[in-house]
Parts: sequence; structure tokens; C-alpha cells
Amino acid sequence: MFQLRNIMKNVILNKLVYNKMRILIINGPNLNLLGVRETSIYGNKNFELYFQELTGKFPDIEFSYYQSNVEGELINKLHECGFSHDGIIINAGAYTHTSVAIRDAIAGIKTPVTEVHISNTLTREDFRHKSVIGPVCRGCIMGFGLQSYELAVRSYLQE
Repeated sequence: MFQLRNIMKNVILNKLVYNKMRILIINGPNLNLLGVRETSIYGNKNFELYFQELTGKFPDIEFSYYQSNVEGELINKLHECGFSHDGIIINAGAYTHTSVAIRDAIAGIKTPVTEVHISNTLTREDFRHKSVIGPVCRGCIMGFGLQSYELAVRSYLQE
């Protein structure tokens, strides 16, 4: 109960202090290797550089970024920010296809979540064709390279 009270206090404080839309980008396992890992699929730009470019395109949005290779840490971040942000963009990496725990975390928060993927997962191996988190997300954007993240941001601006 104490933790829930603190979360709600942060929600109210954030709405009073921040006039900007707040969007969190969460990247899951192996996305820390962007720019060096399988560049024919994921490109040769690291995410930190792309994140700087993205934030520069949307100066009226307050962005934050989190990456982890650990499922429980991703869940903790969803819980931490899932009541205080206007949107969450998640690329759960391989956890997209396996993590009921991340699915349940998304279902349990109030902030709308958009699933993104750099590659078109439907054109890849069969095991990548099913998303267990997709049904609890507001939508999915895939196959546009790093621009998938920008398209997700723009989708929040359309609301």
C-alpha cells in the first residue's frame, strides 16, 4: 500500500511539474549491441546516437531511455514508470516471443505501451512470428529500422 501511495504521489507531481509529454523507450536483450551486431539486419548505428537524434526531432517531449538484458529489470522499469509517463515504447527483443512476465507487467500498468521492432519479425525465423506482448500493447510497429521508434513517437502525438 505504501508503494502504491508513493507511485500515485509521483503521478500527480509529474503532471504538475512537467508540461511536456513524457515517453520512455525500453530496449531489451542484445539491443545494447546495435551498430555492431548483425548489421545487415539492425544497421550500423548504435542506439545512443540514434536516441540523441530522436530527442532532437521532438524538443517538446521529455524522453528517457532504459536498456537491460535482464527480464526482471525490464519488468521493474515498467512498474516504476507505468503510472507516470504518457507513453512507453518497448522493443523487448527476444522476450517479445517468450515473456509472459513482461506481458503481465504491461497489462498491469496504466501507461499505454507500443511494441516496436527494427526488423520485420514476420519475415524472419518462424519463432519470431508470434508476439506474446502484442495483445496487451496499443499497437506494433516493425520493419522500418530505427525509424520504427520515431513512428511510435508520432503515434502518441496523434492522440
